Amino acid sequence: MRNPAPNAQGPAHPELSVELAGEHNDIAVVRLSRPAKRNALSDSLMLAVRDAFQNLPDTVRAAVLHGEGDHFCAGLDLAELKERDAGQGLHHSRMWHAALDAVQFGPVPVVAALHGAVVGGGLELASAAHIRVADETTFYALPEGTRGIFVGGGGAVRIPKLIGVARMTDMMLTGRTYNAEEGERVGLAQYLVPAGTALDKALALAARIATNAPLTNYALTHTLPRIAEQPGDHGLMTEALIAAIAQAAPEAKTRVRAFLGGKAAKMKPT
Repeated sequence: MRNPAPNAQGPAHPELSVELAGEHNDIAVVRLSRPAKRNALSDSLMLAVRDAFQNLPDTVRAAVLHGEGDHFCAGLDLAELKERDAGQGLHHSRMWHAALDAVQFGPVPVVAALHGAVVGGGLELASAAHIRVADETTFYALPEGTRGIFVGGGGAVRIPKLIGVARMTDMMLTGRTYNAEEGERVGLAQYLVPAGTALDKALALAARIATNAPLTNYALTHTLPRIAEQPGDHGLMTEALIAAIAQAAPEAKTRVRAFLGGKAAKMKPT
């Protein structure tokens, strides 16, 4: 059960804010607020991200993830990369997994507004969102390979699903970066917009998403990724079950009746 909250409240962390937007407070803007460090992710900040997405107010139907300043997120704060043994490293990685699972499998769809650096852990964070909007200043990199480390925040699972194993391998082996146009072309972002407009576009998309039936949005963000991992016959059964549940919801019946009665807008090219 999500908790109600006032109009502009965030988690108890000085480098993360949560603000409600939209006419009905139905959009949560979750903002990394560590611009002097290019929004590098400390452990405490990652835990605050987890808590923010686990405790969104009941009014929220979509969320926007954004970074304050010139960059979305430059990745893991390497100042915190201490001498860990294997067990400590394992638990640290699993903490990141739980935090980013709270983004991907939280209560509402998430749109990431990208600009500047989307690097390392920042790309892992962005890949946990459901839609990514990049402006023309965006660039992507996975420098872990050149630093003698390996991705540990779920990137090895999520990023190949966006761009393929070969491209991710190339990025880590050679230090290759993708600019905004290249990133949109290979699948790191679904939208490419002029510099300085990613947040506006993300908010517009979130507002559109927020008008959908909540159960349908939940099915898309929770069930569709799992269907993609299932054998075909299992996926078809899962699809049939969730389709039956979604169409049985009262809101779905109301929307279908409105369409059949000519009271709902028809699809048009944009």
